[in-house]
Amino acid sequence: MRRSAISTVIVNYRTPDLAKRCINALFAETSEQVSLDVVLVDGHSDDGSADELRCFCELHPSRAVQFLALEQNGGFGWANNQALLRLLAHDDPPEFVYMLNPDAIVQADALARLLALMRRMPDCAAVGSQLLNGNGERLGSAFRFPSLRLEFARGSRISKLGDWLGVGNGLVVSDVAVECDWATGASFLVRTASLRQAGVFDDGFFLYFEDIELMWRLRKHGWAIWYEPASRVIHVGGAATGLNSLPATSRTAPPRPAYWYKARCRYFALTRGRTLARFATLAWLLGSGLGIVRKLLPFGNVRQDVTGELRDMLRYGLIVPSSDCVPAIPHDVSEIGRAPAWQSYAV
Repeated sequence: MRRSAISTVIVNYRTPDLAKRCINALFAETSEQVSLDVVLVDGHSDDGSADELRCFCELHPSRAVQFLALEQNGGFGWANNQALLRLLAHDDPPEFVYMLNPDAIVQADALARLLALMRRMPDCAAVGSQLLNGNGERLGSAFRFPSLRLEFARGSRISKLGDWLGVGNGLVVSDVAVECDWATGASFLVRTASLRQAGVFDDGFFLYFEDIELMWRLRKHGWAIWYEPASRVIHVGGAATGLNSLPATSRTAPPRPAYWYKARCRYFALTRGRTLARFATLAWLLGSGLGIVRKLLPFGNVRQDVTGELRDMLRYGLIVPSSDCVPAIPHDVSEIGRAPAWQSYAV
């Protein structure tokens, strides 16, 4: 079997201890068949993370870890792009790039399983892992693309409505490798050739939905997206944002930041158009109204509510800025360091 060149990109933001643990676990599980290097990016944490991680890299010279400290917090996709554009510009670029969150801990053969699927499926652009929580329980890892029906069901918070509409809750659940619409951005292997064709992350997103939009674009270019549950990765989740997943028994989740709603609006505008972006919000609002009625009934069974979601959907979901309809995808090294597009958009 030929040795495969893989570069791993890890973006840290104020989680240096998790980033170090992530890298230690990654190198501990690296196969002899893989030539692995890491680009560790600090997204201008401004809390001492950069100095701590630079020292960590210098203390482990035997590992191929390049440290890249950014001068601004340009968002998740933008920070990843600073590494991706450099990798793509190499005279001998890696065949694959492993996108890994710093709050992830790869388990035995996790990367090898992703690579094996890539070898079997030459039309596969990206393959994602099965995420687990600290107790070893499965987390959502593969999904359907957001749609009007899913938004209607999500707004209602009625557990069975998605099943009646034929979309479930958007999750793809399987014990064997299966094709999906998109796989979690916390741990996925992407083929460099597909990025050259479809482009890197759209930096009109600050945080959230940028991985979904990228995989939408990859599929539009004829590539497939796969989910490999045999690749198992423990994921802390929300370590940098504070939006940790709550247990299903919790009736109310904390409010989401404004940039989540803005990212959702941009995703729909870029992938479905401005009109359907508005209809997606209207579908959610209609579902929410149905959920309110259902909750009043004695046999009501609703999912977890998000604090302030109705208010924020009205505020950020009905007016779709024209800028959200325009892609913002850098193409080469000349755009490294360019300010992310989201900074120029009206607040």
